Amino acid sequence: MIRYMTAGESHGEALVTIVDGLPAGLRVDRKILDRELARRMAGYGRGGRMKIERDTAHVLSGIRSGRTIGSPVAIMIKNRDFRIDSLPPIAKARPGHADLAGALKYDTRDIRDILERASARETACRVAAGALAKIFLAEFGIDMLSHVISIGPVVARTGGLGFARIRSLAEKSCLRCADPKAERMMKAVIDNAKREGDSLGGCAEVVVKGAPPGLGSHVQWDRRLDGNIARALMSIPAVKSVEIGGGFRLTLVPGSRAHDEIFYAKGRFGHRTNNAGGIEGGMTNGEDIVLRVGMKPIATLMRPLSSVNIRTGKKALAQVERADVVAVPACGVVAEAAAALEVANAFSEKFGGDSVGETAANFKACARRIKNF
Repeated sequence: MIRYMTAGESHGEALVTIVDGLPAGLRVDRKILDRELARRMAGYGRGGRMKIERDTAHVLSGIRSGRTIGSPVAIMIKNRDFRIDSLPPIAKARPGHADLAGALKYDTRDIRDILERASARETACRVAAGALAKIFLAEFGIDMLSHVISIGPVVARTGGLGFARIRSLAEKSCLRCADPKAERMMKAVIDNAKREGDSLGGCAEVVVKGAPPGLGSHVQWDRRLDGNIARALMSIPAVKSVEIGGGFRLTLVPGSRAHDEIFYAKGRFGHRTNNAGGIEGGMTNGEDIVLRVGMKPIATLMRPLSSVNIRTGKKALAQVERADVVAVPACGVVAEAAAALEVANAFSEKFGGDSVGETAANFKACARRIKNF
């Protein structure tokens, strides 16, 4: 079982994640961790913090001479903007943020206690942990990408583009968008939102390629891979919706158009379409896993909404903090990491051994069995 926890506050000394369950013998290039952290920080419409932070993964344990040793991997990401104890208290709750609910839950009159941990800054830990999961999955031919398919009212058109082409275009785009025309329109609506002191949301898509059939299980609710992925994606700050495969679109069509017909050719089973998004009955079916996350607009606005001072009960404008105009590209990168961790956990559950070699042997044995099915 691959599991992880995170700790740290937005303006605290550092963020820390511990990843448990990685097999021994996994070669880890630390440059990959830093590259993934850099991908999270990039994007048109990001806020001022991206200009001062340059996240670096400091491995504290679990890796020796470039390889995992089977013990938990601990990673620290230092905050350059470390000033948590000197920051003033906050009493004006922001609509759409954890501020009010958290203050009521934890019985505090200083919202700073809530927002420091509720901040999306925590997702840097998930990206670092997800980078390890992606390195693990790559050992077995499993690859993944994320790209932005909408920001505000602008929707990208990427139909007909293959996996490699989408990734190539997205990685070159300042908005991680594989449609150059849509990217230009997105930048325009972002510029307008910034002028208006407003913010924007959107949708990002994650595609996992190469996952073998049989990851996850139908036998218990908490072993269904689609359920675990959906939970992980919904836990990302500001994500309000998750789709797998055809998602809500499938509610509009009859079953004859919703389900993916099965074929058998050249010694393998396959599906003529992929409306299921690669998961049926809580298990992978051998097709690409296709996921989408819907991110609401950032809750902090430069022209704040009406709110209440929680200390006095009087009407006030919401707190204004340094924030992004849009963070959908970063959300896609975080969603990649979250999905990678869940797929890696399901892979480890099915094929896992104490070492990479043992895991590989189990994986190859299953592949032979399926081939001769």
